[in-house]
Amino acid sequence: MSQQPFELPTFYTPHPARLNPHLEAARTHSRTWARSMGMLEGSGIWEVSDLDAHDYALLCSYTHPECDADALSLVTDWYVWVFFFDDHFLETFKRTLDREGGKAYLDRLPAFMPMDLAAPVPEPVNPVEAGLADLWARTVPQMSMDWRRRFAESTEHLLNESLWELSNIDIHRVPNPVEYIEMRRKVGGAPWSAGLVEYATGAEVPASVAGSRPLRVLRDTFSDGVHLRNDLFSYQRETEDEGELSNGVLVLETFLNCTTQEAADSVNDLITSRLQQFENTVVAELPALFAETGLDPRSCADVLAYAKGLQDWQSGGHEWHMRSSRYMNGGGAAARTSPAWSPFPLGGLGTSAADLRRALATAGAHRLRSTTHVPHPKVGPSRIPDIHMPFATTLSPHLEGARRRLIDWAHRMGILRPQPGVPLSDVWDEPAIIRYDLPLCAAGIHPDATPEQLDLSAAWLAWGTYADDYYPQVFGRPRDLVAAKVCTERLSSFMPVDLAAPTPEPVNALERGLADLWPRTAEPMTPEARRAFRQTVDTMTASWLWELDNQTQNRIPDPVDYIEMRRATFGSDLTMSLSRIGHGRQVPPEVYRTGALRSLENSAADVACLTNDVFSYQKEIEYEGEVHNGILVVQTFFDCDYPTALHIIHDLMTSRMNEFRHVAAHQLPVVYDDFDLSPEARKTLDGYVHELENWMAGILTWHQGCRRYIEPELRHPTGSPGWLGAPTGLGTSAARLVRSGVGVG
Repeated sequence: MSQQPFELPTFYTPHPARLNPHLEAARTHSRTWARSMGMLEGSGIWEVSDLDAHDYALLCSYTHPECDADALSLVTDWYVWVFFFDDHFLETFKRTLDREGGKAYLDRLPAFMPMDLAAPVPEPVNPVEAGLADLWARTVPQMSMDWRRRFAESTEHLLNESLWELSNIDIHRVPNPVEYIEMRRKVGGAPWSAGLVEYATGAEVPASVAGSRPLRVLRDTFSDGVHLRNDLFSYQRETEDEGELSNGVLVLETFLNCTTQEAADSVNDLITSRLQQFENTVVAELPALFAETGLDPRSCADVLAYAKGLQDWQSGGHEWHMRSSRYMNGGGAAARTSPAWSPFPLGGLGTSAADLRRALATAGAHRLRSTTHVPHPKVGPSRIPDIHMPFATTLSPHLEGARRRLIDWAHRMGILRPQPGVPLSDVWDEPAIIRYDLPLCAAGIHPDATPEQLDLSAAWLAWGTYADDYYPQVFGRPRDLVAAKVCTERLSSFMPVDLAAPTPEPVNALERGLADLWPRTAEPMTPEARRAFRQTVDTMTASWLWELDNQTQNRIPDPVDYIEMRRATFGSDLTMSLSRIGHGRQVPPEVYRTGALRSLENSAADVACLTNDVFSYQKEIEYEGEVHNGILVVQTFFDCDYPTALHIIHDLMTSRMNEFRHVAAHQLPVVYDDFDLSPEARKTLDGYVHELENWMAGILTWHQGCRRYIEPELRHPTGSPGWLGAPTGLGTSAARLVRSGVGVG
């Protein structure tokens, strides 16, 4: 292999690695097991010397330092299997660009993971199938049905998203940073590793909280840290030997147009940021989750043991990378401080990557910048770049009538006046709703709407935008998170699945507006569709609590957490869910769960969300003292100025738009074929793509045409003086809320 392409940076390693005492037993067992599965001599993939050199038993002994010998041997077998799969898929399908053969190979594997062990499984025809059948039968009897479902799903993601990597190699395409992070979580294997942490620690995550934001963030930050660390160590092998394009260093090198060393340093900064997000979640979010859900002490202890297990994995995985022959681990600050084990402090095991003063200084600088932002800096009018929008906007002919009718509706709901007995609730008045011109947004994203449909869409946009302004003013300024949570819980009660069920009496404009909109929107839906729709509203309102919590901490979010939560605060899930209401009978629901459809929706959402951040920068940063804006997040992470951060955000918007078009042109046709969709279903999904095009174009047109973000209006704000608001945005993200097949109740 050629000279090392960059020096390894100084890593943030706050927790020392420890070594399981059963290492040698696991080594012996894994060698015997791999041979019995046909993975060694004669496999064409590995010889015993390869397995010994990779030393997966050492990896598992570092990453699971406390489990007993039997558990360590089983976990090691899982890692031998997954790395063998990776190399087997590379040699058999990636190198030959055989997507069809790769898909057929992957389609067989879920059959070897039955929920009921009494169910028959196929006869294995290769070492990957034989290994999976053996491991599943040995592992799942000790685990709950909920864990089995979650682990099977993460295993399928790990396997199936290998096709995504194969597709990118085939077209020589380097993904953009957000796309890469999302897909790497599936194909990279760390969520799968998190499932094995539950097994090894004997601490299953309770089903009641497994899907909560804090547990999701723990899993995602763990995954991102593991994957990005692996990218640093594997860059040379993957780019020079394997022709790999899915590597975080290469992704940033391409996106930022910088040197390999600069990209490697930025990847390391992102690892640090993700690990600090993990720590913040444990300290700030888990205690609240325990209290809110009423978890019993044993369940709380299991969650904390799981978090500690993820922490052990992160530290141990780093130590293994520093020692494994599989990776680049020579040279740089990390390698220069890698002595043999010593009993003396600051040496040996667990400190191989630590020039401690440099590491702590770097990590401390990141944490300091994210929590010491001084609000209300003078930034001047928002600078608007030439935003790439390849789709034209067509406005509904019913726009003028919708403008008049929305004002009438807002007056009836009480949105345009202070709420009795609620301090700081003079959020909007009639001149404000006229300036905001939300019917313009509805008319652009729903150009073919009937007058009734356009009214409903405009009313949802007004309700969501009003609520998005109401939360930071009424709850954020006095830092009253308890009242905000009570309000959020009450809002959910106005969305019953059974429309005949009683609901509370509305006590303010927020509740009155939702009580009016819900039956009008939900009446034609099936119960299942109503549940899904209600969840998207709940997701949006819950995300506003996340914003309030950050505001209270004066904490600028981690960039990955921000992008993902911004979709929720913008209401993207809500509006896209409504876009699919008329598609259900023609399109199997599993199609909407594919990586291609999620990439399509997420890239469109990011274009819209970041468009709002660009236009609202002065409003949020200078006038509202906000911490939630993508440009500010980038400024903080890269320690750069406004123009530089704006340039990065603009490039990201363009990359996400290009990804949207790439998915629509190249990946959706593959999904159509994979699911053997009917012509009607294909036409429906093609129409959905066009709806998302209208959605993005209409949102940009609204930002360009409304008077919500221009400086003359900002000097005369509506409501109480001194407002420290949250992101203004579109509230419900400006998607048209009634699609084909949805009537008005």
